[in-house]
Amino acid sequence: MTGRRSSWTLAAFAAPALPLAALGLPLVVYLPEYYVSELGLSLSVVGSAFLLVRVADIILDPILGGMMDRTRTAIGRFRPWLAASAPILMLASYFLFMAKPGVSPFYLWAWLVVCYVGYSMAVLSHTAWGAVLSPDYQQRSRVYGWWSAGNVVGMILVLLLPPILAVIYKGDHAAGVQAMGWFIIALLPLTFLLAIKVVGETNVPPVRQEAGLRQYVGLLKRRSVRILLLADLLMGLAPGITGALFFFFFERIKGFDKAQAGILLLIYFVAALGGSPLWPALAKKIGKHRALALAAVVYAFVQVVTVFTPRNGDGDPLSPPMLLGMLILVLAGLPYSAAPLLVRSMMADLGDEERLASGVDRTGLLYAIVNGTVKLGYALAVGVFLLLAQLGFDPKVPSAQGDTALIVLYAVTPAALGLLVCAIILRYPLDATAHAEIRRQLDARDAAEPLPSPSPEPHVAPLVAPPRNA
Repeated sequence: MTGRRSSWTLAAFAAPALPLAALGLPLVVYLPEYYVSELGLSLSVVGSAFLLVRVADIILDPILGGMMDRTRTAIGRFRPWLAASAPILMLASYFLFMAKPGVSPFYLWAWLVVCYVGYSMAVLSHTAWGAVLSPDYQQRSRVYGWWSAGNVVGMILVLLLPPILAVIYKGDHAAGVQAMGWFIIALLPLTFLLAIKVVGETNVPPVRQEAGLRQYVGLLKRRSVRILLLADLLMGLAPGITGALFFFFFERIKGFDKAQAGILLLIYFVAALGGSPLWPALAKKIGKHRALALAAVVYAFVQVVTVFTPRNGDGDPLSPPMLLGMLILVLAGLPYSAAPLLVRSMMADLGDEERLASGVDRTGLLYAIVNGTVKLGYALAVGVFLLLAQLGFDPKVPSAQGDTALIVLYAVTPAALGLLVCAIILRYPLDATAHAEIRRQLDARDAAEPLPSPSPEPHVAPLVAPPRNA
């Protein structure tokens, strides 16, 4: 029972990842720095806003996950929530990206709250939807490989805007940030509608039990869930820290200007796109958890190497420091896509384990847990601004103490987190063999009580088990 989807179906499914990633990247990398450097808010105010709003937003995830698990409509569980999130995100994107100098802290707080409510609805419904597109251990990596590629393409597209507009508007950073906002607003309805119209939802069981905060906490008692979530939290925290400090590090420590640093960041995500098909292929050979462990080690090594990038002495785009920086960012980018796609594929496997044990489909709650760890990781990452300020870093006045703190937080801390991820995830118990046995028992159970499918896509054959003697 492979449940293999066509490439067109998976491309349509991945389409909403483009605007969501195009929004998620500036929320970590561009907007915090922009509100400090261009709009005049203090480092502590911006760091507190992005940290506390995102941490508070985590409470929303189990509520949304439970509501999604109880949702039954003619178009499925998850697609109605994805559709409802679009207008919320469009409104929040407009006010966050089009803000003018002199905005108040309350303005930032209010629109961050609106943004993260819509973002939670969209990301949770989209990733949970992917879990039910195939029951197969390997095919799930393929599903989330496409999802990961969509995320990286969205990041690349939004990263291309500032350098292009810097030429058009002669270095106007604000124009570049506003262009990101318009790009996101335009893509949201187009991509969401494409996915909802093309891709169906299958494997929708009847509602049998409650799905709320108590059940959410109950899932955390599973050893496999705890291991996966801890690894995901740390693997999200590490690049979140580097993303939040990226421009500070390459401008202050390595002497690159903002345009050059933007090019390096673009190269990083191009490399990440190249890694999207690499990690599912590797997972097929050595298993998902071992592939994730390898990615964590590669990431840790490259982060340390980044410290030794020569300082750039001029604006030559082909100078030796720039070329070496490009090479290092390529190596750093390759493992970037491993954790998002492999963890979500593994969480779908855990959904099968939970359904076999409890008889209840808790897909929404399981992906609410993943969504929560990602948010916590990135919230803590943006909160590094607060720690950096306490350690003596001033974005406008260089100092030896502040620069040393920046180097340690940008390179050494994420490298240590990567090695810790490797040690943790190698203890993960649910490999391909264990999952195959779970699926065998689930298929036998489902054969006696077939699950309805309200809206399968017409060009995809129904998911049926092959004959036992095939």
